[in-house]
Amino acid sequence: MARTRTALGLVPILATPFTDTGELDLPSLRSLVEFQLACGVDGLAVFGMASEGFALTADERAVILREVRHVVGDGLPVVAGVNGTGTPVAVEQARQAADAGADQLMVLPPFLAKPNQQQLLDFFGDVARATEASVMVQDAPAVTGVPIEVTTIAALSRLPGITSVKVEAPPTPVKVAAVTGAAGDLAVLGGLNAASLIEEYDNGSVGTMPACEFSDLLRGILDDLAGGRRAEARGAFVRLLPLIHLGMRPGQAWAVHKEVLRRRGIIASGRVRLPAQELEPVTARALDEILAELRLPAGQKVPA
Repeated sequence: MARTRTALGLVPILATPFTDTGELDLPSLRSLVEFQLACGVDGLAVFGMASEGFALTADERAVILREVRHVVGDGLPVVAGVNGTGTPVAVEQARQAADAGADQLMVLPPFLAKPNQQQLLDFFGDVARATEASVMVQDAPAVTGVPIEVTTIAALSRLPGITSVKVEAPPTPVKVAAVTGAAGDLAVLGGLNAASLIEEYDNGSVGTMPACEFSDLLRGILDDLAGGRRAEARGAFVRLLPLIHLGMRPGQAWAVHKEVLRRRGIIASGRVRLPAQELEPVTARALDEILAELRLPAGQKVPA
C-alpha cells in the first residue's frame, strides 16, 4: 500500500473558528489557513486538542478538512486527528479523513477502556491498515490516561504505515530522547504547545505541533535554531513563553488561542463550544498584559 506524506517541521494545530452564534465560520477558517501559509509553516493539522475536535460533528469535520485541503492545495501535508475510543470508530474516522484529503492521521489511543501495551499495538496496527494515509501516534497520557511505553513505540515503528509519533508525555525532552534512541526510523515531533521546543529539538525532535496563533514567531525561532543562531532563538523563545503557558491553562486554552487570533484580525470571533470555557477575568487580564508586551503584528483581515 502506497503511503502519503509524513508531516515534519512546524505543523500548527488549527483552531476551529465559530461565529458568535456558534456555527462554523468558513471565511475565518480560510483566513486562518492563509495566515499559516504566510508564516511559512511546513504542514497543518486539524482536529487536534487545540481544534475543539471533541465538539465537532462528523459532517463539520468533513467540511473543515475539505476547506483546508482546498486552500492549502497539494503543497503541504495536512494531518487529521483521530480520537475514536474503540477500533471501529477510529477506523471510521480514519477512512473519512483520508477520503476528505488528509495525508496523515494523528491517532490517539483508545482511552475510555484503558488498553494494555499489546492492545495498543493491535489498535494502531488496525488503524494504519485501514487507509493509505500515514499514521502519527499521539502520545498524550495527561489527556488520555494511557501511557505508551518507549518499547511499545519502538514496536509500533516497525508496523507498516506508522511513520511518526507526537510526544506529549512530560517531560517531553526526556521522552523524545528515549524514543529517538529506541525507534530510530520513526519521526519524532513535540507537542504541549511547544513549551519545550528547543530542548525537544536538541534531543532528536524533527518537528513541533503547537497551537496556531503565533506560527510567525515560531517560524523565526526554528529558523534561527537551524541557522546556528542559538542565542537569538532562545531569546525569542523566552519572550514567547508566557503566552505558550497561558495557552495551556485547563479549560481556558481554547479561548486563549482564539482571542489572540481575533485580536490579530485573523478570525472574526473568539467563540468556543462546551465544554471549552469562555475567557474568565483572571486569564483575560493575564492575556492583556502578555499581548501588550509582545505587540504581535496583525494578520490579514478576515474576508467579509
